[in-house]
Amino acid sequence: MKITIVGPGALGSLFAALLERSKAKHEIWLLDKHPERAKKIASAGVCVEGASNFKQKVNITADAKDIGASELVIILTKSYDTPEALISIKPLLTSSANILTLQNGLGNMQLISEIVGDDRTVGGFTAHGATLLDVGRVKHSGKGETIIGKPNKRIFADLRQISAVLNEAGIVTRISKDIKGVIWSKLIINAGINALASVCRLPNGELLKHEGTREILRQAVFEATRVAKRKRIKLVYDDSLQKVESVCIATKDNICSMLQDVMRREPTEIDFINGAIVRQGKSCGIKTPVNEMLTALVETIESSYKKQVK
Repeated sequence: MKITIVGPGALGSLFAALLERSKAKHEIWLLDKHPERAKKIASAGVCVEGASNFKQKVNITADAKDIGASELVIILTKSYDTPEALISIKPLLTSSANILTLQNGLGNMQLISEIVGDDRTVGGFTAHGATLLDVGRVKHSGKGETIIGKPNKRIFADLRQISAVLNEAGIVTRISKDIKGVIWSKLIINAGINALASVCRLPNGELLKHEGTREILRQAVFEATRVAKRKRIKLVYDDSLQKVESVCIATKDNICSMLQDVMRREPTEIDFINGAIVRQGKSCGIKTPVNEMLTALVETIESSYKKQVK
């Protein structure tokens, strides 16, 4: 199978290195939008530290025409870059190519489906933790399950093949018939942790150690869960708050991806996480004041990077 991963960020670089390292005979490519960065990674390879420790040469280019038709395209860009990524991959697509998104937030699966249809759209999430330390240098901060599925809830042979390829590379993967519920469950975890950690500049575990942040986290999760129930989304967890708190404990030293963005003074995915909760709440008549507040605060941080006191 020829597989192209779009976006050489933390997860993109990690997945490319793991798939390339696999003993299975697959052709793996990374697609970057920055030619100079692509050249640097092509020369030095990807260095993985932490839960996995190895260095791996990878195929990488900034021009999709260098790659050609791919059977699987994995989108691992930031959610706000999805429209641009979908334009860039046109030379890769055939009538049977699948596109898999493992990105944060809501909306990515729908954008992909508009281009290739539900039968060739694969959504999912991964619990693998990764931090980009430098170009081509990734800290693998934690291993976890990856879940994939199609929006039409059907399980085709190609979905089983994708799962098999990921499992061969040590990316433990299972298939779900209700991938929408899986994505919403992950969304609620991110909504409880990411924005709050970014505003307070705290690692995940610290959010539970302070009365104020603990209460804000609980209210954000409560609002998101109410919206999901109103929309008749079947969540993976019986108790969303308990799950979010357990994630905080299990990843107590982790600097979440949104806080990493804020520390680098880069755009965040707030609009696709807490912002999405706010929009979905309005669409079904549920007020979400805590998620609105968190969204506004992170948006303010983003818009004032140049004026912040160091």
